[in-house]
Order: sequence, then C-alpha cells, then structure tokens
Amino acid sequence: MDDAAQTMIQNLHEKTGKSLEEWIAIVKKQSFEKHGQILKYLKTEYDFTHGYANLVALKAREADAGSVEDKDDLIKEQFEGKEHFIPLYEKLIKGIQKFGKDVELAPKKKYVSVRRKKQFAMLTPASKTRFEIGINLKDHPGNDTLQAINKANAMCSHKIDLSTPEEVDASVFEYLQKAYEAAG
Repeated sequence: MDDAAQTMIQNLHEKTGKSLEEWIAIVKKQSFEKHGQILKYLKTEYDFTHGYANLVALKAREADAGSVEDKDDLIKEQFEGKEHFIPLYEKLIKGIQKFGKDVELAPKKKYVSVRRKKQFAMLTPASKTRFEIGINLKDHPGNDTLQAINKANAMCSHKIDLSTPEEVDASVFEYLQKAYEAAG
C-alpha cells in the first residue's frame, strides 16, 4: 500500500471515529453494486469528502491495486480479449518511464493509474477497438487529438483514443510529458 493511502486510512479513523474496516462493514450492509452508489451514500449520509468516500469504496469493492496480491493479474484481466493492445500499452509505458524515476504505475481493475506526486494519466483498454489515455491537463483547451472531457467528476481533464501502436507518436508523449511536469 502506498504512503498516501496509508495516511488517508489513519486520518479516516481520526476524522470519523471509525476504522476503515468498520466503514467497509457499513458499506457492505447496503449491498451496493456500483462504485458511484457507495460514493453518493458516504457523501450524503456521512458528509465524506470525495477522497475518503473513494478510498472506502475502492477497499469495500476490492477494486484497488492494494487489495490484490499480484498486480500483474490486474493488468492481465484488463487485456483479456484485448490482447492486441498489449504492444500499444508497452510502448506507452516504455516512453512514460523515460520522463523520470518518480513515475509510478498503479494498476487498478479497469485501468492503470500513472502518477508522479499525483495522477497525471490513466491507461485503459476501453473496448476491443479503443485504447484510451486519460490525461490531466486542466488548462489545455483540447483539439482533435487531445479531446477535452466535459464531465465534472471525470478523473482526467482530457483523453486520447488510440487503436494501434503506430498512433502512439511524439504528440502523444508531448501531452503526457506536460501532464507529468504539471503533476510535480
């Protein structure tokens, strides 16, 4: 478990008087099926901030990398039936890791979070025909390649849709590099 998550877990108990395990039990009694349902419940019923609600939701659903023994299994599951995207993913990872030694890859169930001090990108085999890169570049207006995401609760401000490794070009890495620098 990373230091930030551990700190949040400690602070959760201090702020609410309940441990993470107690909150997980409260959430599981509700039998929610979706992550968003848990977020809404904790925010409205218990005045949770988004960060703490998200932490509890991820842990309750075991949907975070810290709840899985082998992080490689998470990545394997993401690419099941989408194996043709593995070369594209590997090309992205190889290029992103050149940005600096502080790049952290945090696999989740549906995507890989790419972080520095904070998340700056998400790599997602979204469908059998589309690989999506979510990028945090809040002040960029967007364009044909870098599409602005106009959702208030989006985890990234922009996205790039790809279908082949050949589409991973210098412009893709330029946007990723800018997001990496902004995350420092």
